[in-house]
Amino acid sequence: MDDVIVVGAGVIGLTTAVMLAERDADVRVWSREEAAPTASEVSGGLCWPYRIEPQERAVEWAVRSFRNFAWLAEQPALTGVRLVRGTLEDGAGESVPDEWHSLIGSPPRTPLVDMQTYLPYLRGRLAAAGGRVEQRGIASLDEAAAEAPVVVNCTGLGARELAGDKGMQPVRGQIVVVENPGVDEWFLASRTDSGDPQTTYLLPQPYGLLLGGTAEEDAEDLTPDPAVTEAIVRRCSRFRPEVADARIIEERVGLRPYRPRVRLERQELPGGASCVHNYGHGGAGVTVSWGCALDVLRLLDGA
Repeated sequence: MDDVIVVGAGVIGLTTAVMLAERDADVRVWSREEAAPTASEVSGGLCWPYRIEPQERAVEWAVRSFRNFAWLAEQPALTGVRLVRGTLEDGAGESVPDEWHSLIGSPPRTPLVDMQTYLPYLRGRLAAAGGRVEQRGIASLDEAAAEAPVVVNCTGLGARELAGDKGMQPVRGQIVVVENPGVDEWFLASRTDSGDPQTTYLLPQPYGLLLGGTAEEDAEDLTPDPAVTEAIVRRCSRFRPEVADARIIEERVGLRPYRPRVRLERQELPGGASCVHNYGHGGAGVTVSWGCALDVLRLLDGA
């Protein structure tokens, strides 16, 4: 396979790079400056097809990814992946197809990914396959095309500038990490007391219990809002009263790279390089990462 430059070092970019490198491509991942966190780094890590379209494709990608995560869960200390039981309440399962419910079973059991462990694992796996991550910000995909015959665009919200994609929309999410008072299963609900749609979740991770969440469209402020933190804790304590007095360890804010439809397609760039776009995964980047990476390979193999 030809030399490949993957632009973007979030979970989508790293997963795609790993799959390419393990098929003997010479892969470089171009990452922005290290101080700029990716959306993946603040992800709660629950595998669930959330805020991603089209749903039918998303579930296909999620099912393929599930199989990879189930294998990775055999070594949780190394990979950060565990298969964890959970509870769905208040319509949380209504937005996903029956195929997903059949896969996760009843009671549901899904991969829960500790991103603090998983992202370094992917980087290590990439290095073992001969790939490398380079710190390099770019203003145009042409810069990558000048150095490799194949470019994979995994830039998320960065596609607004690099691909001129006006359909990309930031969806701000805030979560709260508290000392875990003994919750060992994840929990997901989709309505508030008033019946309005509002996702509430509790995700037990090795470093604490993650409480969420929010989904503010077209908001890009990365500063945690104390009022939002208070509201999240209050909502979560309605379902698990023991979290009401749990000590807050951290507040996190990330921007989900939402698009009306995931862009996963091949394009020929001026000068002859091929570019596969793989971005716009909303709140489900981790969930669909392996399935989308496989489609990138198929698009390149079909040249």
